[in-house]
Amino acid sequence: MKKISLVSSCFNEEENIEDLYKRVVNQMEKFHGEYDFEYILLDNGSNDNTAQKLKKLASQDKRIKVIINARNFGHIRSPYYGICQAYGDAVIYLASDLQDPPELIEKFIKKWEEGYKVVLGQKTSSKENSLMYFIRKCYYNLISSICDDGTNLVKNCTGFGLYDKCAVDIFRDINDPYPYLRGQICDIGFEKALVEFEQPQRERGITKNNFYTLYDNAMLGIVKHSKVPLRIMTMLGFFTSLMSIIIAFIYLILKLFFWNMFDFGLAPLIISMFFFGSVQLFCFGILGEYIGAIYTRVDKKPLVVEKERINF
Repeated sequence: MKKISLVSSCFNEEENIEDLYKRVVNQMEKFHGEYDFEYILLDNGSNDNTAQKLKKLASQDKRIKVIINARNFGHIRSPYYGICQAYGDAVIYLASDLQDPPELIEKFIKKWEEGYKVVLGQKTSSKENSLMYFIRKCYYNLISSICDDGTNLVKNCTGFGLYDKCAVDIFRDINDPYPYLRGQICDIGFEKALVEFEQPQRERGITKNNFYTLYDNAMLGIVKHSKVPLRIMTMLGFFTSLMSIIIAFIYLILKLFFWNMFDFGLAPLIISMFFFGSVQLFCFGILGEYIGAIYTRVDKKPLVVEKERINF
């Protein structure tokens, strides 16, 4: 009998764990006799009672497998590590905050049975903050437009979905220490089925997303799939240099012919210094993101260090 592995990564989600477990099990009970299943739950260094609740569930249900991380390894590495630890014929990843509705599991499996290797949940609308949803939508449009590595990135997909065993095997072979999952999904090229849904509002707990995590994810997607920012830096440097030469030449002509009429003082110099300084800082920042991505790749740190495993 084929096995389906479900994966969720948790950080301070003690208020959602039991409801998440019940809703996932209810969905999998619909396939009783057709598939075996396991549910891998990772605690990513929680400082509340999440780990204790996971251990309790694992003691009551041997289908629940728990990985306790040695510390918080971040919102990117821990979920990816969990997927790579799943060896079912299909792997379903969903967030533990219940904003990825477990009720879509049935639709994912049906699409998989039709032959799709990758099935993704695609947000068509959201009950979250409208401003945040708009910003996310703009980001997806931006990264889709600047992607230059041939990857056809799917908009409004966060990684919530089902992956066939062959796709997960490829993820393991890539062995990326800081992966952009939603980009890898599209990069491997398998035909994808999309299941549309409205993202519900978080009912319990506090979102773990902040400016840094959102920025981190956004820049990761850009540096993994586009060289456009680097080329913008080159063009920006060329045009600002050209503009400087033209302005300097004009200023020289004006001073030669109208020596006493044009005395601009230090203001143009100060303004130009600030302008070129800001351009340089912007370019250094972009360049630093690419260098950081290279360093992370060659540093070969493990995705996650485990503290404890249960029911494996």
